[in-house]
Parts: sequence; structure tokens; C-alpha cells
Amino acid sequence: MPSRRSFLLAASAAAAAPSLHLQAQRPSASLPSDLKLPPAIAALKDRRSEAVPITLEEREHRVERARALLSSNKLDALVICTGTSLTYFTGLRWGQSERFFAWVLPVKGAPFVVCPVFEEGRVRERMEAKPPTLPEASVTKVYTWNEDESPYTLLAKALKDAGISTGKIGSAGGRIGIEERTQFAFADGIAHASPTLTAVSATPVTYGCRAVKSPAELALMRLANDNTLNVYEAAWKSLEPGMTNRQVSQFIAAAYQRTGFPGDASCQVGEYSALPHGSLQPQVIKEGQIILLDDGCTVEGYQSDISRSFVLGKATDKQKQVFDIVHKAQSAALAAGRAGAPCHAVDDAARKVITDAGYGPDYKHFTHRLGHGIGMDGHEWPYLVRGNNTILEPGMTFSDEPGIYIVGEFGIRLEDDWVSTPNGGDMFTPQSPSLEQPFAKG
Repeated sequence: MPSRRSFLLAASAAAAAPSLHLQAQRPSASLPSDLKLPPAIAALKDRRSEAVPITLEEREHRVERARALLSSNKLDALVICTGTSLTYFTGLRWGQSERFFAWVLPVKGAPFVVCPVFEEGRVRERMEAKPPTLPEASVTKVYTWNEDESPYTLLAKALKDAGISTGKIGSAGGRIGIEERTQFAFADGIAHASPTLTAVSATPVTYGCRAVKSPAELALMRLANDNTLNVYEAAWKSLEPGMTNRQVSQFIAAAYQRTGFPGDASCQVGEYSALPHGSLQPQVIKEGQIILLDDGCTVEGYQSDISRSFVLGKATDKQKQVFDIVHKAQSAALAAGRAGAPCHAVDDAARKVITDAGYGPDYKHFTHRLGHGIGMDGHEWPYLVRGNNTILEPGMTFSDEPGIYIVGEFGIRLEDDWVSTPNGGDMFTPQSPSLEQPFAKG
């Protein structure tokens, strides 16, 4: 699923002249052969050897956790078609198409796969991969359907074979949990597969497993964030007045290629930095204007999401004042992010700082929530927003991204990712210290 950054980059690239056409939304794509990299970007090294993949043993624990949550939520099976939840539980990376594909986990018994008949060989190849990634691969059955057959009828049969048709968990019929990002055509087909089956949301199961990160997941996220910050710093060292925002994004795409981890970047300049998700308008970097980068990369499927606001040259007093307020708001949110607190308390803490400083009330200048969960998806449960009473648990990971946006002038946002602990939030990256030296150490 495209991120807001990749969508913006794709649209801006399409609008650009051919000489400025960007590939940042697809970092694996070829960059212009004549692109000359600035020294700071050319000096970046490949870091793929630092990433330790998730083990089969950890995925097996995830499957058992999912079964426990299926049982406690009175669900008979979990159905996942494609996307990050499929990769989370199985290690499979399967592109979404119009043809139904699903991995199904019954609350009791072995998992099974439903796929087109011509895909069976590809499925089994992945099931037998070395090192193995798929839990219970040796007992996973593969059900296949031909192009003129209904995959949903086959799914109902497979569920019946697994003993799921009349409800084994105290329900009137089998209750099937469908992963939240399943496209409507598939979810609707599952819902009408059998009159004895009831399709409901599987979010209590998938969120229940994915929200709290393991030490291995946290290590990958720390690496992703550290890599993004290093790429940012290299880009900052390479900026010159007169560059376009699209050229900056292009350099960052090249920087990510050098590190071995795919990523992208949105760059907004001056008045366009007051639009939280930016503008498609071509922009040119000038001294003294706010430059806002919003960017992330992927390490073994785990995301980073960092924003930095800075200027080339000297910042104005007003710019510095706004930066200091946003910096204090970010710190206040981090302190509020202790395990045991409700999610809304983190947003409340940052919003109070900004409102007390005269940039309220409410959403007037801080126009979005404080942050979002992050992991294998750039945005995932839970969200740090007013009204969310979900209790923070140790190991939950989020963005912390307060901002002040003054339409027609500039906007400043600071964003880092962090993990909740009993003592508050623990950031993966250091806070930005200033507008003029955004990557100064200590």
C-alpha cells in the first residue's frame, strides 16, 4: 500500500520536467546514470549486514499468540490475504492482485493456504525455503482453485475440513476474523462463502500480536531510524541554495540505495512547509527558509518515520521561537509516553505546550494528532490522539511528531520514533537540537 510520501513523490514526479523526473517513490528503480552524488552521500556505506532477520522461532511464537487471541475473542479462524500481516506471521511476501490468495490460521489445527492452482508451485517453493520462515510448514495444506471456480466456496470447504462450520467456540456459527486491510471484494466473498460462517474484524488478533514489539523487532526499527537519520544528515550537508525540492528527494533516494535499505523522502520549502503533507508545487531552496523533510526507510520489513525542519544560513527569531515550542512539545509527549498511561495523554501533553505558547486553541496551528503506531506499516495501531483510551504497554512503538503550521509563512515539525517504557518514551534517535545545526551531537 503506497505511503503518503510515495504518493506525493509519484505525483510530483509526474508533474516534473523529464530532466527532473524522480524515482524516489521506488528506491530500487534506476536513478539517472549521470547523477553525480555529493561527497557526503557518496560516503554512505551498505548496512544490510547489520540487519538480523526475524527467526522462524519468533514467528512460531506469534502464531501461538494469535491462537490464544482467537480463542479469547471467540473466533474460529484468522484469514489473511496479503500485506504486512501475512509477512508478520509467515515471512511470505505476496503481492495483491484480483485473484484470491489467503493464509488461514484455525484456532485449533494446522494452518492452510488457498491459492490459484497455477500458483501452487510458487507457494510450495516459499514453504520449503531455506532458512525456513513459515510456521508449521510441514503440516500446512494447500487448497487450489481454477480460474472458473469460486475461491470462496473452496475456503468454506477448507474451513469445514478444519472443523469450522457450526462454531466450535460457543457461537451459533463459525466466526471468521478477516485482517483489516483485506480488499472489499475478498472480504465480501468470504462473508458470503457459507450461511454458517460469520465474517468479523480480526483487528483484536492482529493488533494484539503486532502492537507490542519484541527485542528483535526493536533492533530492526532502531537500525531503520539510525539509517534514516544518517541519510538525512548526508542530504543536509549536500544542500545548496538554488536546488529544487525534487532534486533533494532524488539525492535522498540515491542515499538510501547506497545504504541498501529502500526509502523515500518528501522535501517542502518555505510556505509549503506549512502544509503537513506538503505540496506538488515545484520549490527552490533559499537561505533562511524552512526546509521540512519527512522520510523513512524499510529494514527487513520494519519502518522508520522521521521529520526534520531546518534552514540553510540564519534562522529568524520567529522561526527559532516556533522551533523551541515544538521541541518542548516533543519532549513533553515523550515524557508522557510511559507504559500504563492512555494514548490520548501523549497527545494532550504536546498540545498543551503548543496551546500555552499561544499557538492554540486546539487544532488551530497543530493540525494533526501527535503520532501513530509504527512497525511493519508506517502507520498502524494504536494512534496517539484525543479520545483514545488504549493503555500504553512496554514495547509499543510510535512516532512523536508535534508541529506548528503558519499558513502562508512556514511550518515546523519534529518527528522521531520511540518505544514506550515504564519510565516514559525511549527515542530511537536524538532530538534535533536547532534549526541551524539540526544534526549537532550532544
